[in-house]
Amino acid sequence: MKIINICGARPNFMKIAPLMRAYRQHPAIEAMIVHTGQHYDEKMSDLFFRELEIPEPDINLEVGSGSHAAQTAEIMKRFEPVVIEQRPDWVVVVGDVNSTIACALVAKKLGVRVAHVEAGLRSFDRTMPEEINRLLTDAISDLLFVSERSGIENLRREGVDGDKVHFVGNVMIDTLRSNLEKAERSSILNDLGLEPLRYNVVTLHRPSNVDNADSLGRIAKFLDVAQQDLPTVFPMHPRTRNNLQKLGLADRFAAMKQLRIVEPVGYLDFLKLMGRAAVVLTDSGGIQEETTILGVWCLTLRDNTERPATITNGTNRLVGNDPAKVIAAYKECRKSPPAKTMVPEKWDGHAAERVAEVLVSG
Repeated sequence: MKIINICGARPNFMKIAPLMRAYRQHPAIEAMIVHTGQHYDEKMSDLFFRELEIPEPDINLEVGSGSHAAQTAEIMKRFEPVVIEQRPDWVVVVGDVNSTIACALVAKKLGVRVAHVEAGLRSFDRTMPEEINRLLTDAISDLLFVSERSGIENLRREGVDGDKVHFVGNVMIDTLRSNLEKAERSSILNDLGLEPLRYNVVTLHRPSNVDNADSLGRIAKFLDVAQQDLPTVFPMHPRTRNNLQKLGLADRFAAMKQLRIVEPVGYLDFLKLMGRAAVVLTDSGGIQEETTILGVWCLTLRDNTERPATITNGTNRLVGNDPAKVIAAYKECRKSPPAKTMVPEKWDGHAAERVAEVLVSG
């Protein structure tokens, strides 16, 4: 059985790593990696492959950046000849990035079966590009691997055949659990002069937060309060950094004396950074999941989440980006650490093994 596994952006790497390990338990599986090159700089890509011990990609499409349409089209154009030449039994796509929908479409039109890992997640916000990618990928997939029970219900409501749906757990948590010991050895706290539980972490990249001056201005207001309370580390996404300059807000952020804007960091360093933080402020989906397992407060700077288990079972709070609301939630979190949370079902470190079993038996 030949399986082509697609990765293209930073969140994909944490999902592909445990799948590649799980495949090794099945001699019948011949697993290839196709890297689309959607994230292509050293911090966003090469470092993750090394740290997570992912095999070198068999093929790199080297697509690079571009608008959603241009990037998706270029991935499709470059992936089609790969599928024709390799003739895989399955194309496995993960998550909700442009590489996910682009490669799923190519495979399906060439008659190759598609499996979607992390299927069924819904924010119900169709202004998010990721939501469109999720909906379309799930609609054409032959197997849908679900990470939390909300996904089962969402797919049922959309009329997806239940025989295609498998509740396997969360492959990204497989990666977190298998790397906790290595992350403990990271020197990131010493490097940045930080004390455990005496700093915050921020990540921002969603267009609704970073693509206009009004949103970034609101974010500046509550970050100013947080950084006055505790040193606040902000590994800044390149797009966010560019927007600060373009929108004339770079000086405002630079004036915050305890806001530490740093380059993006590797997976192990970031895992250590998150795990010892007092509060994490983010608009990332995966970080909502990781903080739930790490037992760290997470304030999600969005009005919706496709990962409701992180709220019902975890440490996540939806706060949007209204300064008053975020500041109130931040102050509440600072009063005490999170109560011990219930780990979401099947977030046990064995999700990828379940995926491989289904692929082999199917």
